[in-house]
Amino acid sequence: MKRNIAIILAGGVGNRLGLSTPKQFFKVAGKMVVEHTIDAFESNPHIDEIAIVSNPFYISDIESIIIKNGWKKVKKILKGGEERYHSSLSAINAYEGEDVNLIFHDAVRPLVSQRIINDVIEALKTYKAIDVAMPATDTIIETEGDFIRSIPDRSKLKRGQTPQAFHIESIRQAYENALKDPHFKVTDDCGVVVKYLPEVPVYVVMGEESNMKLTYKEDTYLLDKFFQLRKSELSNLPCEESQLNNKVAVIFGGSYGIGADIARILQEKGSQVFCFSRNLNGTDVGCKEQVANALESVYQQTQRIDYVINTAGILNKEPLVSSDYQTISNAVNTNYMGTINVALEAYPYLKESKGKLIFFTSSSYTRGRAFYSIYSSTKAAIVNFVQAIAQEWESFGISVNCINPERTKTPMRVHNFGIEPEDSLLSSEKVAMATIQSLLTEFTGQVIDIKRNEL
Repeated sequence: MKRNIAIILAGGVGNRLGLSTPKQFFKVAGKMVVEHTIDAFESNPHIDEIAIVSNPFYISDIESIIIKNGWKKVKKILKGGEERYHSSLSAINAYEGEDVNLIFHDAVRPLVSQRIINDVIEALKTYKAIDVAMPATDTIIETEGDFIRSIPDRSKLKRGQTPQAFHIESIRQAYENALKDPHFKVTDDCGVVVKYLPEVPVYVVMGEESNMKLTYKEDTYLLDKFFQLRKSELSNLPCEESQLNNKVAVIFGGSYGIGADIARILQEKGSQVFCFSRNLNGTDVGCKEQVANALESVYQQTQRIDYVINTAGILNKEPLVSSDYQTISNAVNTNYMGTINVALEAYPYLKESKGKLIFFTSSSYTRGRAFYSIYSSTKAAIVNFVQAIAQEWESFGISVNCINPERTKTPMRVHNFGIEPEDSLLSSEKVAMATIQSLLTEFTGQVIDIKRNEL
């Protein structure tokens, strides 16, 4: 079976972005763009090796980034050239004589999803050349000077993205043919195959809008927003007893619903579980001292805490002007200040164990809605808080993530919505299973979606 080699094309100089350093070193969501990109391929189980093609002047910077991140799959740093195709040729020559697939990806497309990577690799089992593209949404016009020459049929047009992937012998032969053409001019590798190796069909995998390329200054704002709204994809990791056995977990809000199911499943997997809530033992996450006392009591018994999970939350579905101030204060204190209190008090224990911290948001965090003003705004605040402290605490080995389940049947929801069709809701047990699954990943700073059609 051919090995899959990801080629990260990081040879740009960032002129159009107007930066003093290349755009792949632009920082977003706590990391450089190139770091996010390499992370995507490093974490994909189907990628066997990574090679980075760099501008020669920045190779030492790339070396420092590799050391900092501890990537295991990065095996080569190659020198690029003046044109994009020089970078592609550098990789083709580096793997000459090997039976591999080369998967070229722009370093400045940091939000490539695991779905796209997996689909590209799956397509390589059948086809020798793969592109990724999105349907054209605007009308495309061909001009001559300042006038329209023709308007192509939009239904046949797509916008190209990366990765672009090839059996190495196909892309090598295409370039050999192309370099014999004195008028050779190309913008991407698939274009070389289409023009100079027409007998090899190029299969197209569906791309995604978020798989955008950082090119212009305006793109930085859009990229930042995409990262804020990014959803992580859970791999189909089994909850193996060996991975959870003897772990110590503290759950706030574990008296019923999702929290109670998380506690039960973790106990079944061999973890020591300690639950705290107002109903169980009078612990209010809105009170910093009570959270501190709860964690200290667990540590005195176990001498370690591996996981801290906060499921406590309040939803009062009503117009703002109908809410009394105490109701508003209680919701903010539990939903938001409770999140801060749990994080602050859990920090020293999770720093010691290099543990994991889990909070819960809601699908309503992306947009405020009538009757949800307090709930939606506190859930949005939780997402921003998680993303911020994940960056601050990553160097200490602490993972901080946020679970975002679709509508889930819990006592809190029944209290606000009454009886709803069973098939329209997630079960709290399925959310609990996915939450535990997230503990087995290396994610940090992520919003992890849990949907009915993915379970």
